[in-house]
Amino acid sequence: MENQLDEMLLLAAHATRNVQALSTEQINALLLAVANQADQETEMLLTANAKDLSRMDSTDPKYDRLKLTAERIHGITNDMRNVADLHSPVGNIIESHEAPAGFQLIRKRVPFGVVGVIYEARPNVSFDIFSLCAKTNNVCLLKGGTDALDSNTAIVELIRKVAHRKGIDPNIVQLLPAEREVTKQLLEAVGKVDLVIPRGSGRLIRFVRDHAKVPIIETGAGICHTYIDKSASTEMARNIVENAKTRRVSVCNALDCMLIHREKVEDLPLICAPLLAKGVTIYADRRSYDALKDNYINADQEHPILVHASPEHYGTEFLSLRMAIKVVDSLDEALIHIAVNGSKHSECIVTEDLAAAKRFQLEVDAACVYHNVSTAFTDGAQFGLGAEIGISTQKLHARGPMALQELCTYKWLVTGTGQTRRE
Repeated sequence: MENQLDEMLLLAAHATRNVQALSTEQINALLLAVANQADQETEMLLTANAKDLSRMDSTDPKYDRLKLTAERIHGITNDMRNVADLHSPVGNIIESHEAPAGFQLIRKRVPFGVVGVIYEARPNVSFDIFSLCAKTNNVCLLKGGTDALDSNTAIVELIRKVAHRKGIDPNIVQLLPAEREVTKQLLEAVGKVDLVIPRGSGRLIRFVRDHAKVPIIETGAGICHTYIDKSASTEMARNIVENAKTRRVSVCNALDCMLIHREKVEDLPLICAPLLAKGVTIYADRRSYDALKDNYINADQEHPILVHASPEHYGTEFLSLRMAIKVVDSLDEALIHIAVNGSKHSECIVTEDLAAAKRFQLEVDAACVYHNVSTAFTDGAQFGLGAEIGISTQKLHARGPMALQELCTYKWLVTGTGQTRRE
């Protein structure tokens, strides 16, 4: 297995030289051709995806992430076309000036080179990573999970087929073996891989952090809160909570915990009514449980959907139709709870008090901090970035949705007239 990875890394290094010589026009033509081919071969992609789905329990929270539909594939290909329309940051001059010694300095954006991405059961990510890496003249190494093996294999073969037809080195994208030991080998490929980005569970990210010898950017795990302040509009709070929790439960920007000020507790039945209609199980602290117990009732008494919360329910990324609620006595208490239980991903305050909103946005340490907006918008496309390679929850280099600019580093170009340093 190690020899196989070494060979793939050599092919990636060779492809790097090829892809960095491609013009913007060539890259855009490749992206459009891949999008068109995927639309034409939708049935082939769905057949491969069905094989993966057949191996997974449909009640597994990852099932929705794994599933492709014709509509989702069409959305993916439209996103690729959007990326093709975007301006590439490669070659942009960040700054330029003359040094005291008289030579000229230019700081210019350049590709990373070889980018490895480790992700779980989300085959759409394969297209996203490829399109963003190609647009920034990077080579990508895809390390998907075994759950999506057939889907990812079909996707990467399609991309490589189109690249070959366009006269572009198909090793611009490679699907690494799905075995887990390959992940550790990738993380130790010093000098052969320029950047690794993990997308997935907290467990995956911790493994990458603990074993990486190459540079990494942490993305993926999202434990998201929405705090309903005492001055919040009940209707707005209801709409935001419903959207953040139920729009798509298996994504990292989905709501996991609602915090609500004690002066708004009487509005909990109204705020939670849409959640009841959609079968969301709520893990409630004592005060929120008491406020909901007469209203938040389902027909199946053997499987109640209002449950007393335990400590472990706070700080959990549910990725399903489940969420926690806690009543707080103040904005201070909400801020402390988020600091202790959040993952620095996306946090929201619903309030009409501008001073409270300003303080929340100032003090919450997260990549995206919302005021009166659903956390469902933490997404590269929604931010106008085209697509995204992940949501960075760290602070070095990139934070929040990572798109084209974040897939670049920079170099200094120095031009002089024979200057030498004497001191």
